[in-house]
Amino acid sequence: MDIVYIRELEVRTIIGIFDWEREQRQVVSLELEMGSDIAAAAATDTIKNALDYKAVAKRLIDFIEKSEFFLVETLAERVADIVMNEFNVPWVKLRLGKPGAVTGSKDVGVMIERGSRR
Repeated sequence: MDIVYIRELEVRTIIGIFDWEREQRQVVSLELEMGSDIAAAAATDTIKNALDYKAVAKRLIDFIEKSEFFLVETLAERVADIVMNEFNVPWVKLRLGKPGAVTGSKDVGVMIERGSRR
């Protein structure tokens, strides 16, 4: 299993449990690893045989900007579902962070892994 990745994708969204968090957009940061067999793409040198990371990023940006979840856990699960189901990805590892959410910390969040690395 090869890995296609997206690093440090930052998106502004409504996320959090406090009243002030429900009123202003905050940045969430994503690190995404997606299982993919890149052999066909490499052999044909064509995007139609590749996992299109730009299409994945655009879809996630659109979804996250419109979302209004309370928990980063919920957002992470939904992001993993989109990647796996809409882009036919059998395995995904995601780190979803909320920079500045805890005083004195650069970032807090969750890391999840879903699917099989076969």
